[in-house]
Amino acid sequence: MQLATDVGWLERAENCLIFGPSGAGKTHISIGLARATIELGKRAKFFSATSLVQQLQQAKLQLMLPAMLKKLDRYDLLVVDDLGYVKKSEAETSVLFELIAHRYERRSLLITANQPFSQWNTIFADDMMTVAAVDRLVHHALIVDIHSESYRKRSAAKRGEGAEVATSKENSPERS
Repeated sequence: MQLATDVGWLERAENCLIFGPSGAGKTHISIGLARATIELGKRAKFFSATSLVQQLQQAKLQLMLPAMLKKLDRYDLLVVDDLGYVKKSEAETSVLFELIAHRYERRSLLITANQPFSQWNTIFADDMMTVAAVDRLVHHALIVDIHSESYRKRSAAKRGEGAEVATSKENSPERS
C-alpha cells in the first residue's frame, strides 16, 4: 500500500521486484501499482517482458535503441511483467540488460518474475550479465516475495467442487 500511495520511491528511482509462482497475483499487483502511480500524477507503462524485448530488439536492428530508451525515460515507472519468459539468447538479453543499465538510478522499474535471482542465469546469456543486471536492479529496490498457491488453481478447484456437488445431487435417488 505504501508504494501505491507514496511516489517517493519513483522520485528516488527505486525499483520494485515481485517474485512468486504463476497465478500468485504478481501481474495484478503490478497493474494496481501502475494505476496508482498514474492517479498520483506520475507516468507509467506496462509491458510483458517478451513484448518489450521484441520492441527493443527491433529498435536495435534499426539503430534506434538509444532513441527508444530515451523515449521510455518519459515514464517514471516501467512495468516489465513475467521476466522469466524471456529466452536466453544474446540478442534478447543484451537489449534487456541495456534497458536495466540505462534506467539504473534514473527511473524506476517494476519487474515480476516467477524465478528467484538464483535462477536468472536461465534468462541472461552469461553469468557476468546476470550478476550485473541483478546488482543494478537490487541496489535501490523493494523485493516482494509472494508465497501463495495460484489463485487460478484455487478458483478451478472451487468450481470443480461445485460441479461435483451438483453432479451428486442430480444423481441422488431422492430426485427420481
